[in-house]
Amino acid sequence: MHRSAPRLTRILACAAVPVMLVAAGCSSDDPGSGASPSPSASAAGGASAAPATTAAPAPSVAPAKFAKLPDACKAVTAKTVEDLVPEVKTKSGTPGKSSDMTSRGSCSWNGLEDKGVKGSDYRWLDVSLLRFDSDPTLGGGEKRAQDKYTDKVAEAKAAEGAIDVRTSSAPGIGNEARAVSYSLKKTGETFRYGVIVVRTENVVITVSYNGTGYAGAEAPAAGELMEGTVKAVKDAVAAVAAANK
Repeated sequence: MHRSAPRLTRILACAAVPVMLVAAGCSSDDPGSGASPSPSASAAGGASAAPATTAAPAPSVAPAKFAKLPDACKAVTAKTVEDLVPEVKTKSGTPGKSSDMTSRGSCSWNGLEDKGVKGSDYRWLDVSLLRFDSDPTLGGGEKRAQDKYTDKVAEAKAAEGAIDVRTSSAPGIGNEARAVSYSLKKTGETFRYGVIVVRTENVVITVSYNGTGYAGAEAPAAGELMEGTVKAVKDAVAAVAAANK
């Protein structure tokens, strides 16, 4: 009877060991125990390790070649103004209004030459300059200038009241140029116009030269006017290049 009690105690103790081990294995939080992490823990860890997304870079455009415009009233030389507008009222020209002289400018000259009994000759010369910057949202300066060049040529061809409209290329001036000539009736006289629109890189230049005759003087010939327009627009193209040296 005395030997059976210790033996029974040892049997009960050995029977309890597997239960304790199982319990310990199921409740262990020790990463070294070999227990696999739960699915939710794996998912959480994967989410935190995911790389952050970045916004796509803005499209790049080539910088515009010309960053400046010349003074529009100095874009045509004094000698050219004297040749094209005899008896000019204001030799320095009359500047147009502009809120940004680096992007747009204009100037005009006019004069009336009295020839006595032969009548009077009236002449008007106008130059307009438009410069376009490169902009990632709007496009390159050159492309923007090309679009405006097309618009300006169409505008010249569609002048209100114009008759006998003729157009032709103007080779050798800038990157591209178009000449437009027409006649227009106003103040009881026939005015003749020579217009050239030219694009030089990212700048669009429009030169308009027109005139008429009063009191018996004849209106200028279309060819004569266009020769004067070519002379003035070449001055303007050279002035843009010089302003950006």
